[in-house]
Amino acid sequence: MKFIDEVTLFTGSGHGGAGCIAFRHEKFIEFGGPSGGDGGKGGDVIFVAASGLSTLLELRHRPHQKAEKGHNGMGKNRHGAGGEDLVIKVPVGTVIKDAETDEQLADLTENGQRVVLLKGGRGGQGNARFATSTNKAPKFAQPGEESEERNLRLELKLMADVGLLGLPNAGKSSLISKISAARPKIADYPFTTMVPSLGVVAYKNYRSFVVADIPGIIEGAHAGAGLGHRFLKHLERSGILLHLVDISWMPDRDPLEEYRAVCRELALFSPELAAKEQVVVITKTDLPQTREQLAGIRAWFEDQGIKVFPISSATGEGVEALLDEIARRLWAGRDKD
Repeated sequence: MKFIDEVTLFTGSGHGGAGCIAFRHEKFIEFGGPSGGDGGKGGDVIFVAASGLSTLLELRHRPHQKAEKGHNGMGKNRHGAGGEDLVIKVPVGTVIKDAETDEQLADLTENGQRVVLLKGGRGGQGNARFATSTNKAPKFAQPGEESEERNLRLELKLMADVGLLGLPNAGKSSLISKISAARPKIADYPFTTMVPSLGVVAYKNYRSFVVADIPGIIEGAHAGAGLGHRFLKHLERSGILLHLVDISWMPDRDPLEEYRAVCRELALFSPELAAKEQVVVITKTDLPQTREQLAGIRAWFEDQGIKVFPISSATGEGVEALLDEIARRLWAGRDKD
């Protein structure tokens, strides 16, 4: 299924049904009086978060949706039926904004969470409602209230405990496939990951956490280089960022400058995201060129007060220690079994 994380949707609630103007006409009953029923309420527009969904693809194919209008009132004091609500299911983690003002209207972060964004119009009252001692035969009724319409922008932000960050081909997809059942595309060329993916890591004592892998970020992403900043929003909900650094290219490339470049791109996208806790991971320690450079790189990071975790997704070296560190940071202060 194609991964779609942004859509624009035009929605409208239902128009209220009109009240009825009618008079009772039955044999042997003189002066039957007004008998116009009320109109029904228009349907609401309701968004519901559903854990079984992972993309906004279906909504892209249905960009215009409206709730049912209320039915008109009828004679013999019969009220019109209410219009059916429009219930739109979206993935957990969907943010709903006004497409014109960019105002955030809802953030659906829990399975089953519901929000009524547009209210249906109220039904008009029939003429039976307006009979009084001085006006026993009113010849007027209320029209139904107008519906509400709005252009909405829906943005999906993945719900993950840990986000993987780094340049293309830094080893993010290899790591998530090693520690979870996720199976992203893995190859020896950049940008093999084109869309975000989630993996559930089963940790010790029946605990687990969710890891998000996003396409690689390169310098200049804020100006549209590579795949741009588009997918960084999927890291905003993460509690911890794993910053993966590949030093196997030394001396052809400077991994320290590449690390700083990725950090700059984070700050340009969102200062809040840049301030998130990071764990620096040196990948591909099974390669001889990585092992040769590891001591010097580790010393540089430690001089900055940053502890690094060398790992090999191919052999599993260092992976368990990394998972222990992630668990310690995620569950710090909580009782452990």
